[in-house]
Amino acid sequence: MTLVELTLFGVPLILISSAMLGFFTAYGVGANDVANAMGTSVGSKVLTIKQAVLVAAVFEFLGAFLAGGGVTQTIRKGVIDPALFDGNLEVLIYGMISALFAAGTWLLVASLRGWPVSTTHTIVGAIVGFGIYALGINEINWTVVGNIGLSWITSPLSSALVAGLFYYICKTYIIDNDTRFKGLIIRIYIFLAGFAIALITVTKGLKNIFKQQELFVSFQESVFISAIAALLFTFIFYYFSKAKLKQSVNSESQFAYLMIFTSCAVAFAHGSNDVANAIGPLAAVYQASYELLGQPYNSETPLWILLLGAVGIVIGLATLGYRVMKTIGERIVTLTPSKGFSAQLSAALTVVLASQLNMPVSTTHTLVGAVIGIGLVEGIKSVNLASVRTIFVSWVVTLPIGAALSIIFLELFMNLFTY
Repeated sequence: MTLVELTLFGVPLILISSAMLGFFTAYGVGANDVANAMGTSVGSKVLTIKQAVLVAAVFEFLGAFLAGGGVTQTIRKGVIDPALFDGNLEVLIYGMISALFAAGTWLLVASLRGWPVSTTHTIVGAIVGFGIYALGINEINWTVVGNIGLSWITSPLSSALVAGLFYYICKTYIIDNDTRFKGLIIRIYIFLAGFAIALITVTKGLKNIFKQQELFVSFQESVFISAIAALLFTFIFYYFSKAKLKQSVNSESQFAYLMIFTSCAVAFAHGSNDVANAIGPLAAVYQASYELLGQPYNSETPLWILLLGAVGIVIGLATLGYRVMKTIGERIVTLTPSKGFSAQLSAALTVVLASQLNMPVSTTHTLVGAVIGIGLVEGIKSVNLASVRTIFVSWVVTLPIGAALSIIFLELFMNLFTY
């Protein structure tokens, strides 16, 4: 008999243990990755840390609970095929809980240090580790792993170029010089912000909801819908902010208002996507456990698993997220609302467009690259190179550390709980 076959009121004990580890990993996701949505808002003084935590908690939770199920299937199946464990489901179960434990441990360490690492890379590295250990190197989907390695270059570089361009235009024609193009540029930026908010919500945040309702919205249709929504947003926001501020429409205050909207959209999309990093392995354990016991199960991700991931993200964000927020917002480049807005807009557009082009990008890497790109517009001396170097090292070691920890925990679990 193994621990997998023990139940409590019909629920496998291993599933209860996995749920606890899934919550632990979700806590790490909230503590670390929330900086993608809120770090620049805090660094540019648009929101206080308490305000950022409150706003992000609401939208991260909604994204994770309402729209997080679809991406979970990718994490559960993308790196290794669960069918390879037919007849040996115990190893799959122990491997997935090892991956959860490994990912949660590394995310906790990184968050305590204030390192913004990729949670996707962390959990993928952990799954690769136990996959190599249990199946051999040839059974890993190395295309996925190769794309992750490529993203270390594509993510920060593409976002840095776009953010640098946005801020250069802003600095040249809005902040430093009084030109006749100011009003036009402000309107274009408001339109782009509205477009990014709508596009990231339709293509990423609402993707799983559309799937559940059997609705198919093509990328071209998403762009059209987003453009219409952006035009309406531009008209409403421009005149609202003009009346609200009662001063020049070109002030930093207007960028501050825009950042609040973009932060909400990015938080919703982030919750819908990155909750899978915590609950994808848990969903695999759920299915394998009931298969092993010969009991019926639902192939769709259960709502209680989504709720567990959403709550874990919010608690991690509320208790430890401020450390990574400070790194993104204060320890790379000194941010203002216009700089923070340029970085956030660049990151949002880069992530959603790259996903449609099948380019591998990380939201963490994208935002860090955007902040660095903005700093380079003002000169290399404005960038804290020591902090950047530390962040880059943490990115490179994330995948192998996740893999190594997963192998260690798998060996431990297999020896302790198989009898």
